[in-house]
Order: sequence, then C-alpha cells, then structure tokens
Amino acid sequence: MNIVVLAGGLSTERDVSLITGTMVNRALKNRGHNTILLDVFLGYGDENDDLKDIFEHTDEISELTSSICEMEPDIKQVKAMRKDKSDCFFGPNVLNLCKMADIVFMALHGENGENGKIQAVFDLFGIKYTGTGYLSSAIAMDKGISKKMFVAAGIPTPGGFTLKKDGKGTGNQNSELSYPRVVKPCCGGSSIGVYMVNTEDEYIKAVESAFQYEDEIVVEECIKGREFSVGVINGKALPVIEIAPVQGFYDYKNKYQAGSAIETCPAELSDDITSKMQHYAEQVCEVLGLDTYARMDFLLDGNDHMYCLEANTLPGMTPTSLLPQEAKVVGMSFEDLCEKIIEVSFLKYAKADQ
Repeated sequence: MNIVVLAGGLSTERDVSLITGTMVNRALKNRGHNTILLDVFLGYGDENDDLKDIFEHTDEISELTSSICEMEPDIKQVKAMRKDKSDCFFGPNVLNLCKMADIVFMALHGENGENGKIQAVFDLFGIKYTGTGYLSSAIAMDKGISKKMFVAAGIPTPGGFTLKKDGKGTGNQNSELSYPRVVKPCCGGSSIGVYMVNTEDEYIKAVESAFQYEDEIVVEECIKGREFSVGVINGKALPVIEIAPVQGFYDYKNKYQAGSAIETCPAELSDDITSKMQHYAEQVCEVLGLDTYARMDFLLDGNDHMYCLEANTLPGMTPTSLLPQEAKVVGMSFEDLCEKIIEVSFLKYAKADQ
C-alpha cells in the first residue's frame, strides 16, 4: 500500500510524535509498504511541485528528529523552520500527498492531532486515516467532558472540577477538595503542564501556570497509588501494564527518557482486579465512541480502589511507549501492531459503507 505516516505538527508533544512516526515508518517499510514520513506542518517541497510517482521514491522526505528532549519543544522555533513562512497548519503538499495515499497513519499526538480537527478535515476530503473519528477524538481529548461521561456511566474517576480563564467552571468548586490536588490543562497530553500541589499557595501558582497552556483546566483530587495503562484494539483489552517512575510521578521526562520508569507487563495484579480494569478500559471506549484502538490510564490506591484518568486516542509508539509493550505480551511484534492498527482502521470504513 501507499501510506503517509503523518507526524510532527505544533503541539507540545511534537517530539514524541516525530519518534512515533519514525518507528512506524520504519516498521511499515519493513513490511513492504511504500511509505512517506511527513511533518504535517513543515510539509514537503513547494505547492506547485510535481508529485507524480512520488510513492515510488519512498525515502523519508521530511527532516525529522531522532530523539526526544527532556523539555517540551520550542514551537516558535518550529514555526521559523517553515519554508513558505505560512501560518497554515497543513504544510506544502500535505493534503495532496494524503489524498494520494491508500491510508494515512496518524502518528500525531496532542492538540491538532488527537482533538479531532485533522480527522474532520480528512473526512471532508475523503482521506482514510488510522484511529477513531473526529467526534470521539474531540470528546476523549477534553478531560472535563470525558470525566463527566465516566461518572454518568459508572466508571470510577477522581473527583474534581474544571476552571476557565473567564472564571466560569463546572463541578462543585466549593466542595472540600482536599490537598494534595492535581492541576492540568483540559486538553493536554504527555503530562505537560500537570502540577501536583500541596498548599493553597502552590495551587494558585499551578492554576496560573496551567492557564498558559489552555483557557480551560481540570482540578482533581490526587490519588496516591500505583499507575497502570490498558490498551484496547478493536474493542478488546490488551494485558495491563504497570508504570513505576524511578523518581516523582509519570511526567513528560519519565514517560520518554529511557530508564526513568520501570514498566511491568503483565502487571502484578490479582485476576479480579486485572479483569475489572480491562473491563473499564473497554467500557471507556464504548462510552466515548472510540473505535479502532486507544489506551486508557488508571490509578489504583492502597485499598484497591481504581480510578480511570483519561483515554488516549493516538497512543505513543516510541521505544518506551506502553501500547507496543502490551501488544508484545500477546505475541504481537511492533510491525504486527502497526499492521493491526491499519487493518482495524479499514474495518471502520467498511462498516460505514454497509
């Protein structure tokens, strides 16, 4: 097949996306596909370039990074790299190349990758892509909305509320939400802009800092316990994986720097807790309308009470990412996983045509 692996962009998770794209591109090439690794913002060449037979020349056509820094990327610097100096999110020839492909493998993470906007554009252009659709992407990306849906469906999640810069919010903001608290952007990812606070002064500073990322934030109770994640492919949960950061919590650095966290899969849990966590992961997909694949994050406190934190509609596919580790336990290699994601994504279109 002719496949565009779409990565990069302008989100705070840009570097993670580039590594995901690089690995997916390599895996699909090894399986004999004609692939183009493309930065969605930087694009390729000039708008008037002749793209005929470009999939017969399958070298990586964007200069993409080969490592993830400990700090989030400098988006201003990325914008300065744009050849045509345009502010348009889609770089030169991106839409043209995507229309020429049999499918676009979505290797994007974060804003304008997982929030449904690109998916909506592709739907309008008739471009096939991996992962869930635009509406379910948007719902899952908004932690405030998705948490309300968890509560309505009986899926356990930490208590809390949302705040907006204009002072409005949802939830019982006057409740006695104890410290420590967690403050985080409503639609962020990779734990960027997430703060653990223990006092009122720390809380006020964290709220101010979180608002630098977005105009809406989530404040919730801090659950102390073990961290887990469960991938779901085509409605069926994979083995549970446990993440134990060597220091601190599972922040941006601990997620992507080798040796920063100890990951155990299958997680050392009782059969009952394992089954319950997998059930909730599958239920999240059903409640949020997520098809193809996703990954859900959980916490388990000292009394074995579990809490679902969020759903990730385009999970990372980096050397330290969780979904590939879970798939490996059931005998699925990284190349197999990439092929499986494409397979279940095509099923989405087959069902729509029925």
